[in-house]
Amino acid sequence: MLSAFHHTLQPEPPGRQHNASCPAGARPPADKRVRLPVNLRSASPWAYRISYDPTRYPKYIPEAYCLCKGCLMGIFGEESPHFRSTPVFMPTVILRRTPACAGGRYVYTEDYITIPVGCTCVPEQEKEAESVNSSIDKQEVKLLVGQNKPSSE
Repeated sequence: MLSAFHHTLQPEPPGRQHNASCPAGARPPADKRVRLPVNLRSASPWAYRISYDPTRYPKYIPEAYCLCKGCLMGIFGEESPHFRSTPVFMPTVILRRTPACAGGRYVYTEDYITIPVGCTCVPEQEKEAESVNSSIDKQEVKLLVGQNKPSSE
């Protein structure tokens, strides 16, 4: 299974330094026969690291992490501060080894975990809250003010 991810495996930036590996401003290859994997062509590029847990089956699980803080939205792939890259999670079932043994073999139990499988672009939180809620809030305020107005009769 890990061989399927070998072309996208990169070490995670030490200390999660900002944009340590973000390909902002990178132009696509001139040779059309060379095609980058989708995770590197995305507006929110990501790479994979391998998570290892000897008490889990499978022991090795590839986990995605975002390469950029923002999203590559400009004409030349510039990073936009109006959007942020965020991981996309998928719930999955694993087997977790217990301290118990049965017939000389380990006993495993099902465990549900969420694994980051890629990254996507979302509007910045403040901008998103303003744009989505502003018209709703204004209508609510108008309704409240209208209800509390003393009648002129």
